[in-house]
Amino acid sequence: MGTSFGRGGATTFQQDLAEADCILIQGSNMAEAHPVGFQWVMEAKHRGARIIHVDPRFTRTSALADQHVPLRAGSDIAFLGGLINHVLTQDAYFAEYVLHYTNAAMIVGADFADTEDLDGLFSGFDPETGSYDTASWQYEGGFAEPTLGRRGTDSQAGKRHARERETSGPERAGSGGPVYHGHARTDPTLQHPRCVFQLLKRHYARYTPEMVEQVCGVPAEEFLRVARTLVANSGRERTTAMAYAVGWTHHTVGVQYIRAASILQLLLGNIGRPGGGILALRGHASIQGSTDIPTLYNLLPGYLPMPHAHTHADLDAYVSEDEQASGYWGNIRSYLISLLKAWWGEHATADNDYCFDRLPRLDGDHSTFRTVVGQIEGTVKGYFVIGENPAVGTANARQQRMGLANLDWLVVRDLNLVETATFWQDGPEIATGEMRAEDIGTEVFFLPAAAHTEKDGSFTNTQRLLQWHHKAVEPRDDQRSDLWFYYHLGRVLREKLRGSDRPRDRSLRELTWDYPTHGAIDEPSADAVLAEINGSGGEGVPLSAYTQLRPDGSTSCGCWIYCGVRAEGVNQAARRTPGREQTRVAPEWGWAWPANRRLLYNRASADPDGNPWSDRKAYVWWDAERGEWTGHDIPDFDRHKRPDHVPAPGATGPEGIAGTDPFVMQTDGRGWLYVPSGLVDGPFPAHYEPQESPVPNRLHPHQQRNPAREVRSRPENRYQPSGDERGSAVYPYVFTTFRITEQHTAGGMSRWLAHLSELAPAMFLEVSPELAAERGLDHVGWATVITARSAIEGRVLVTSRIRPLQLDGRTIHQIGIPWHWGPNGLTTGDAANELINVALDPNVHIMETKAGTCDIRPGRRPRGPDLRLLVEQYRRRAGITELTGAEYLDHPARTGEEER
Repeated sequence: MGTSFGRGGATTFQQDLAEADCILIQGSNMAEAHPVGFQWVMEAKHRGARIIHVDPRFTRTSALADQHVPLRAGSDIAFLGGLINHVLTQDAYFAEYVLHYTNAAMIVGADFADTEDLDGLFSGFDPETGSYDTASWQYEGGFAEPTLGRRGTDSQAGKRHARERETSGPERAGSGGPVYHGHARTDPTLQHPRCVFQLLKRHYARYTPEMVEQVCGVPAEEFLRVARTLVANSGRERTTAMAYAVGWTHHTVGVQYIRAASILQLLLGNIGRPGGGILALRGHASIQGSTDIPTLYNLLPGYLPMPHAHTHADLDAYVSEDEQASGYWGNIRSYLISLLKAWWGEHATADNDYCFDRLPRLDGDHSTFRTVVGQIEGTVKGYFVIGENPAVGTANARQQRMGLANLDWLVVRDLNLVETATFWQDGPEIATGEMRAEDIGTEVFFLPAAAHTEKDGSFTNTQRLLQWHHKAVEPRDDQRSDLWFYYHLGRVLREKLRGSDRPRDRSLRELTWDYPTHGAIDEPSADAVLAEINGSGGEGVPLSAYTQLRPDGSTSCGCWIYCGVRAEGVNQAARRTPGREQTRVAPEWGWAWPANRRLLYNRASADPDGNPWSDRKAYVWWDAERGEWTGHDIPDFDRHKRPDHVPAPGATGPEGIAGTDPFVMQTDGRGWLYVPSGLVDGPFPAHYEPQESPVPNRLHPHQQRNPAREVRSRPENRYQPSGDERGSAVYPYVFTTFRITEQHTAGGMSRWLAHLSELAPAMFLEVSPELAAERGLDHVGWATVITARSAIEGRVLVTSRIRPLQLDGRTIHQIGIPWHWGPNGLTTGDAANELINVALDPNVHIMETKAGTCDIRPGRRPRGPDLRLLVEQYRRRAGITELTGAEYLDHPARTGEEER
């Protein structure tokens, strides 16, 4: 969504779903995985909205929807592409919105070639590095900065390292689209053959209802029913909302799933309008916060990109691209310098570039999956695991345990003794004989953590809303909060370095590490941390908005998008004004970034002249008498910028945004149907099969998988053949993972609770009656699922909720596998992540857990060494080698073979 609209967060808020005329939920079982937010879906239904659920399984969400559409896991782009094609061919798009608020009219350069021209590839693909040069994707008359890391590909380092240098590329633009310069040629008639609108029509022309049926297994009439419902509930008078979760993101084309939804919502005019938008549902309370502040290796707080070793020698080099562009990213110098001041205070001055040189530099991929390879190869010696459980909760759990077993030390902080803390004594490899406890040298430190009820702090939920929670009880014994742990760890380290005169130690010694503490255990003040994040100006006065940040070092702010959460020195996140005492937007319940704005891009809720598209869907509009934007929410726009404002020639930053440009974080102020730069696997979403699929790619027969995906074939991470490849029949069934309400993520918080263990007492495998008959599976009996990584067992749940699909005359069976179990706790079972390979989306390095292939057979899995023998037998039958699933395009630098 960042490349499409300008920010990487949900465009809408959950309560606004009640205003929708239609809600499409896809890639999520919202009723079960997000039950609190689902109340607003039910409110919309009560008001007459149509609810559509597209999902491989019939779930609690499906039971409450007006239409459930089962489809094959991993085929969503074909389905969404079919919807896009329907909207375009039926002239059902919101024409005025598309013309004025998207990049539909922009003309792409003559060198661009589409997947329809190159049989599944876009122009610029380099098979040696498995990556794209985006130069041919640019607009005619404009030039986008190349993806970071692409520069210097032909340098002395050579193409062998191009992939590593490119890994941070998409984050160059922070949470928004990349910078481009010049003035793109446009065709307001949308007839030029190379304008974005015509390229879009051509790209999706083959995504017909018949093709959707052949690829997704959705009957054409069922598909058309969805398409007609969306069209009927979009436009001036009506709006449709979309909601997704990890059912979309956990794919090798996960980013392009969301891009396809973004294109559809832009065409229908549903972004920035009440009852519209796209809601990115987060798995639990502060997942959004963990990307805002963040816990990601390639971002700084507020989606500022991490500096890159090859291009960012100083602060000026870091900010230069954004400062030359229009939109609010043009103020990046203010955001960054204020962050540096928050971290190093008086030590950050203009004379030392505000300590910019102290920031880490990216020199490649440092994601969790590269880290575990480093552990196995001996280059990563120590590991902190905080609130995670990779021994069962991460894709290819066996690979994770192999990494853990090769560490010098491991720190685990959790509520319970999770599998990551005990792998060395009772992990599956101990039982199979692959590891012996006495041979594992990892020193494990288990530190009990305080639960959320035992600490103060904030959650940032799925709609960018910060909500403060107060401590209910004191933590017992030696349980400690995460804030206590990190603060005192930093305090001890700083104390040890007090007398050091080494330049490298100054970055730690001079940190602003002076938070007040209280109580018997010296608990740091969470409110003081929030105050630092909010930021302050002269004499420590709290700031009220990120527009107050300055590039001269006079302001400090720990996260610019959170600036204002402590406006006037008041914790705005702690507000709890009852709904009956305020408007439906509820601006006094918590605080939403940015600027307590609940609906992003809401300038688009009005027409180019500033008038609401309709009285029924009025939200924000121009008040000519008062000379300002007003409405039901805080305008996501310069409040006093007139609708007819035309920027001065050469204007940059916010001043470069016209009065008709709602997407204020984008260089051109438009929503992007086409991405000229900023993504590494294509300017349009194209259907590719998952890394492992039972069928060939019907749309692009010579390009089975995403050619730019990240693959790392290793002995413990072998891939399976797919489609028509030799040996694919060994793993004939599709499986997808899912979650249930009664358990929580990898089970670390729930499998130790008696009442939840009683509600969901056993690991199970959900299959259709037809598959049960085909493979001889008995309801509540045992079955074993096998992939090239491992085999697991579970109780069989035979149900018609998951039904066979017909694809071009072939029956495809799917298996649902919950991912909450592991060997520790009150309810135990095999972990679904034992089955899953590590193949990644190239933009965000996220794993594909939602679509894989397997075999299933009755009975329990083998024990001891026989388990590995079973897996090896299947590998031999399928003819699996280190090249399987890597294709001819996959260079050794991408697979990891060269390093070994």
